[in-house]
Amino acid sequence: MRVFITGVKGFVGQELALQCEKQGIEAIGTDIADGDEHNYYKMDINSNNITEIIPEGCDAIIHLAALSRDQDCKNNAVDCFRINVMGTLNLMEAAQQKGAKNFIFASTEWVYDSFLEGEIKDENSFIDIAKHKSEYAFSKLVSEGNLRQKYQHGFCNVTILRFGIIYGPRKSNWSAVESLFHTVSTRDVVEVGSLKTGRCFIHVADIVKGVIKSIGLTGFHLINLQGDRLITLGDIIEVSKRITEKNPSIVEKNPENISVRNVSNEKARTVLNWEPEYNLEKGIESLIGTVA
Repeated sequence: MRVFITGVKGFVGQELALQCEKQGIEAIGTDIADGDEHNYYKMDINSNNITEIIPEGCDAIIHLAALSRDQDCKNNAVDCFRINVMGTLNLMEAAQQKGAKNFIFASTEWVYDSFLEGEIKDENSFIDIAKHKSEYAFSKLVSEGNLRQKYQHGFCNVTILRFGIIYGPRKSNWSAVESLFHTVSTRDVVEVGSLKTGRCFIHVADIVKGVIKSIGLTGFHLINLQGDRLITLGDIIEVSKRITEKNPSIVEKNPENISVRNVSNEKARTVLNWEPEYNLEKGIESLIGTVA
């Protein structure tokens, strides 16, 4: 099996390349970062030469490359859409020219707009574009639409994966999981907005497992890759305290300002025969030595 990975130098991309190697999947990667590894090419996804480095008839193009932090996209719509939308379109054209069998696109749970109290979103949930204030989320929605339309016009198999909030061992660009674990490990006081704020956080290894499970899927699919349950900031702090055997003071600055985004992973379980392996305790233990 042979796959082509964009954004291979990123957090998810590096883990994906490692897992592909372990499973005997040949991975050719591209990114804009420097590197001299075998089967690695430094190239922008908007390059006219991208077609030249994609293997003929590859089993899947796994498109991770993006301007992926909301703060990098805010009030920067030109770069956001040049990379996230036009870059994806360029890659789609290259995929068609090289006869790729699958196109796997990394989207995001942030395409879901406001959550009502107790609401759980799934792939059929209505998305109101008028409520979106995020250039990043909107750019992903546009690319999702472009892929759906392209598939209807005879493009290869398409799987859109809406990633949850990813965490894992890394030095920077932390989610709340790494950040709170580090704070519990190193400080006497931990400050949060509301302890009840929660997300379906998912470990990077579980994300990559879902991506690999998507290779070879036929047809058009839109699938959430999320953690198994809602994890609150309070949960992260308590598990971090237990693992580190530290007991910092907790300051809750805005206890009534609760933000909850609960997204279902049931379709991924059914269609991909996938389930997360990392619960919160195992996930936080994986951070030891990297985050704190």
